Amino acid sequence: MDINKAIADLKQEPGFADNVGMLLVHNGVVRGWSRKDHAEVTAIEVTPDLEKIESIRKDIEAREGIFRALAHANGGLMQPGDDVLFLVVAGDIRENVKAALADFLDRVKAEAVTKREVFAAGSNNA
Repeated sequence: MDINKAIADLKQEPGFADNVGMLLVHNGVVRGWSRKDHAEVTAIEVTPDLEKIESIRKDIEAREGIFRALAHANGGLMQPGDDVLFLVVAGDIRENVKAALADFLDRVKAEAVTKREVFAAGSNNA
């Protein structure tokens, strides 16, 4: 996803200026270390459930004050620094948009994305 293009397109949608006072973006990136023990990670294999992500996206977009929710998940073998997940939430006020993005991210990570870390040779997890 080209985030700049996605935002520019969103701003062109009818009703944007009348309904949006905040837009938040999440850009998840592959880390070079494991969250569990900080062991060096050379890659991750990501498997997104695109149908589930779309279902979650629709749930978030239906919330009070939310104008639009967007999602894009990359999959496959990815290297540290690669973009994994983009989420965008546009809505009326800070309280609605912040909560919606937090729920969107937490649900996608818990319900719709699996990953397997590939560790560097000689690490505790290799």
